[in-house]
Amino acid sequence: MTAPSKAAPARTAPASSAPASEHRVLARYLVAAVTARLADEGARVAVVLVALERTGRAGLGGLLIAALMIPHVVAAPVAGAAADGVRHRKPLYALAFATYALALAGAAQLIGRFTAAAAALLIVAGCVAPLLLGGLSSLLSELAPGTLPRAFVLDSTTYGVAGIAGPAVAAVVAGAVGASWSLVVLGLCVLAGALAFLTLPLPARARDRRRSRTTAPLGGVTVLVRRRGLGAVTVASGLSQLGLGALPVAAASVALHTHRPALTGLVMSATAGGGLTGALLCLRLRVLHRHPERVLLICTGAMAAPLLLTAALPGKWPLLLLFALAGLIGSPVIVALFAVRDREAPPAVRTQVFTLGAGIKVTAAAAGAAVAGLATSHGPAPLLAAIAACQLAGAGAGALLLPAGRRPGAVGDG
Repeated sequence: MTAPSKAAPARTAPASSAPASEHRVLARYLVAAVTARLADEGARVAVVLVALERTGRAGLGGLLIAALMIPHVVAAPVAGAAADGVRHRKPLYALAFATYALALAGAAQLIGRFTAAAAALLIVAGCVAPLLLGGLSSLLSELAPGTLPRAFVLDSTTYGVAGIAGPAVAAVVAGAVGASWSLVVLGLCVLAGALAFLTLPLPARARDRRRSRTTAPLGGVTVLVRRRGLGAVTVASGLSQLGLGALPVAAASVALHTHRPALTGLVMSATAGGGLTGALLCLRLRVLHRHPERVLLICTGAMAAPLLLTAALPGKWPLLLLFALAGLIGSPVIVALFAVRDREAPPAVRTQVFTLGAGIKVTAAAAGAAVAGLATSHGPAPLLAAIAACQLAGAGAGALLLPAGRRPGAVGDG
């Protein structure tokens, strides 16, 4: 009778019993992640603001956002394969941080003057960005193995914090000293993240000849195709991001049509604020880790409702509450994605799976931003309705692609 009572706490308290050093490592990781992702989120707004300031064309801003984001899916397999294959990963990640920061600062000087050169720098930034998004998340199983579910939830909050702070920093700096300086400040944030990253205890890998044969750039693609559960949520999140990628342009369109420039940043911050609140609530939702696919699909489809209402209320202050609600509903999606990737990714291609999945999402968002940039003349309502439609399409496609014989999150999956 005594053995069961002693064994039970060991199964239920891995998070609280993790070493204090692991919590400190996780805290430093979160600093590195949030500063890098703050710059990524803020750059999407800052680029639009610089384009508007220098050319008056929101559409150009959308195309430059696409230049920053589209390379993700092409570069993600290569970046992931490099991270999976090298023994010493710190120099590779540090180089990615530095390159991203310098590219933002350089683009700040060139947009509207030598726009093609600015686009080229943003493409370079987009090529290294996968390591700062999915690549960082893939390290959590080594940095925080004793608190991994909690670590994934906290990692998801970095996107919410970044989504709030990034656009806010871009808007405040642009209003105070000019839009181009907002990109410079965001680049400095990335460098601060690099310093935090360099303090992480990421040991060199042991030599393994087999790794060189399993880190081909298409290894992650093969896993996405063969593991249908992983492929289904990847397609669902990609279609969802196709719509959400248009959100900065839609926000700028709302601001232009209502003559309230501050709404560009406020809309993005409201959405991210809802997402951050929801991510914190996810710490209490055990269903996220038991049934991640189900949670992802339900939340993706449910986001359509508040987004459709925003299409009916462009220019009204209540739309900020609706954007916050959309962020709240959608917040479990990224945690569910992490849970599925962690469960399905083989160790030899783990980083590739994370970077490729994130790259697909970002590139889909870039395509949405580019299309939205070309459609700004139609006003914000059609853009917002299209964003909502993409959520329904993502949820439907994901449900169709899931294996018929396996329910989302069934016990024993993966």
